[in-house]
Amino acid sequence: MTYKTLSLFPLFIFTGALCLAGDLVLLGTSDKPSALYEPGEKMVFTLRLEKDGQPVTGTRLTWTRTGDDGLTEKGESVSSAEPLVVTTSTAKPGFVRILATALDAEGKPVVNESKKKVVFDGGGGVHPETLRSVPEPADFDAYWAAQKATLAKTPLAVLEMKPLPENVPAAAAFDVKIACAGGAPVSGYFSKTKNAAPRSAGARITFHGYGVRSASRNDQQAADPKKPMLVLDINAHGIENGQPPEYYTNLQKTSLKNYAFSREENARPETAYFNGMVLRVLRALEFLKAQPEWDGKTLIVSGGSQGGWQALIAAGLDSDVSQCLAYKPWCCDLGGVTLGRLKGWRPDYTPVMDYFDPVNHAKRIRCDTVISSGLGDYVCPPSGITVLYNNIPAGVTKRLEYQQGATHGESPLNMVRHVVKAP
Repeated sequence: MTYKTLSLFPLFIFTGALCLAGDLVLLGTSDKPSALYEPGEKMVFTLRLEKDGQPVTGTRLTWTRTGDDGLTEKGESVSSAEPLVVTTSTAKPGFVRILATALDAEGKPVVNESKKKVVFDGGGGVHPETLRSVPEPADFDAYWAAQKATLAKTPLAVLEMKPLPENVPAAAAFDVKIACAGGAPVSGYFSKTKNAAPRSAGARITFHGYGVRSASRNDQQAADPKKPMLVLDINAHGIENGQPPEYYTNLQKTSLKNYAFSREENARPETAYFNGMVLRVLRALEFLKAQPEWDGKTLIVSGGSQGGWQALIAAGLDSDVSQCLAYKPWCCDLGGVTLGRLKGWRPDYTPVMDYFDPVNHAKRIRCDTVISSGLGDYVCPPSGITVLYNNIPAGVTKRLEYQQGATHGESPLNMVRHVVKAP
């Protein structure tokens, strides 16, 4: 099987933090815009240190090549008018990472005017369509059926719905809390188009990346009376919204410190922090679907990183979801480390984590799904996101965008994107 692909050359579309105009940057490209190769085929990466579009000479550059094949290569050069060329290959299906860094005279990473290290982090892949993860738990569906039954024992009830000051004339906004199993309520900001008729509005829920913060207001998405919308944004933990910064800082230092990473909690699926988070995702969906204005058809879930993880879980566990938008989703292919793949920043793998791995939930997704992956993102490695894409069943509309030189939080200027899609 081969991927149906579309390469998109430098476009000014940004998904993360960016450098300022005139910043010192280390730009990289691969000789194939798709960055997808055959086993053993040469991968050629061209790296150039630039400022204001002009080459910068005399700066020390170091690079490291790692990959899902377990091999490591290193090299060093000095920037010149001619680019640095790094050539490698891999015989094993998976991805190769090229991380290059500009160093000062003391051997420390150079920092540009945006206070960012001057690096290129990207790579390429071999036969990504063949990548699969470890087997899912035999009782995967039974486990989630039991969790849904547990959730159903807590009636769907709105505990609080406090009106918020008007930001958009056509939209009403509320701070809501919704009863939920798992020890914490659903807590978020809910916006809806004013005076929407029954069964006239689409619905959308947005989820957050890792961390401790308030829900966000998305009133603008409900601002068009001609296209009524119900919009819910929830914080990940069922905590208070709209509090002073120190409230969230304190939680992050105390009860929510390193949440989801506890090996003790992750010894059983029922006690894993992710379990309660999934219950809140499911209850949030139930809340939206219970609104009289919902049209019964449009139910969009979206988020990046941990938010993308939540969106994928939602799409896998709720067949009413009509579209899933997951940007650089977290914790995909957790078991890939047992197959030799590079590990991202995520909880340590145990078989218990397979219940929460989006690559397993992906097998149940039936809605239009859009995914993105940075080829230099080793919080959420491209191999894991590729397994996720591969596991979405044939016949489902799906799209995966690889972004060359993009890390988890940053995307380069003139980023080359490569799209894989089906059908």
